[in-house]
Amino acid sequence: MPTELSAKSKTLRVTASDARTFVQAILTGNGVPQDNAAIVASCLVAADLRGVDTHGINRIPSYMARIRQGVLDPKASPTIQQITPVVGQVDGHNGFGFLAAHLGISAAIKMAQEMGMGMVSIKHSNHLGMSAWVVQQALDAGMMSLVFTNSSPALPVWGGKAKLMGVSPIACGAPAGRERPFILDMAPSVAARGKIYKALRRGEKIPKGWALDAEGRPTDDPARALEGVMLPMGGPKGSALAIMMDVFSGVLSGSAFAGHVTNPYDPSKPADVGHFLVAVRPDLFMSLEEFKDRMDYLHRRVVGSEKMAGVDRVYFPGEIEQLTQEERLKEGIPYVDSEIAVLNKEAARVGVEHIKASAQITTANGSDRDVPEKARL
Repeated sequence: MPTELSAKSKTLRVTASDARTFVQAILTGNGVPQDNAAIVASCLVAADLRGVDTHGINRIPSYMARIRQGVLDPKASPTIQQITPVVGQVDGHNGFGFLAAHLGISAAIKMAQEMGMGMVSIKHSNHLGMSAWVVQQALDAGMMSLVFTNSSPALPVWGGKAKLMGVSPIACGAPAGRERPFILDMAPSVAARGKIYKALRRGEKIPKGWALDAEGRPTDDPARALEGVMLPMGGPKGSALAIMMDVFSGVLSGSAFAGHVTNPYDPSKPADVGHFLVAVRPDLFMSLEEFKDRMDYLHRRVVGSEKMAGVDRVYFPGEIEQLTQEERLKEGIPYVDSEIAVLNKEAARVGVEHIKASAQITTANGSDRDVPEKARL
């Protein structure tokens, strides 16, 4: 059984720039071309900045293991075929999903700029990390977007008991004017599977209600949860959303589907993940200024809603993550010492310098105390 973190555990803060430099060096040391490594590193650090720690640089050890096992091609670059003026298909060639999605959303944005919208199907890919980074790339170009992906089996369909569908996120976004943009990035399960891996990595328990063990019993043990199944949110609704992700990402693309996407920790064969991306120009039916004004009004209505008992603040979708990013850009990204140690083992494998970090002590009440010296840990 996992044990709770000690009341006094060591937290280390790393700047976004240092995290990107460190990860990029590990990637290039494992044969990833420099430009591709920069994209992957940027996407992983973006997740940590937004507080999506389950999809950040702590994924590096599992990615590097797949390279060493020969089931992820570090040198592969995606290619694209234009199907119609508004439709393209990317072949990921079993390279990093970040690269395939980066090319795909770039192509979709270009089509949308010229034709009003662009759609890209992606096949033979791998895990693309936090979907919100794809949404953000579209937002940076002034575009609305939809981002779908499928993934390896983790939860049963409603009424079943065996793993079949992936915990495959649905994400979308829309720009605003003076207010924060709309960014939705959610899994169809009660909790993202990455949170189970994070709890296992940190020796923490998980809330009961997230998953069942192999015998179908509720569990707070992340190891037992990974042997069992995740639970879909909203029962049949979450199950149906997971199936929808498989239809658009797997069936349509020509990638694996119906439970045949390979688990990222299975060294037997490539993952063969599929993605589906859409970019839409927001000024198709009104001026861009009017669209942004309407989005700003929606934002104000949402955050200004009357609050239920016990609620201090109503947040717009994506706002909590944006606030976290602002804080972490100033204060650094927090990692526990055990996570840093694993990352440094990957650095040592390829002769890369250890990550630069400032030490803190996290106390039982959650407060932090800085250790003044800068350490190369």
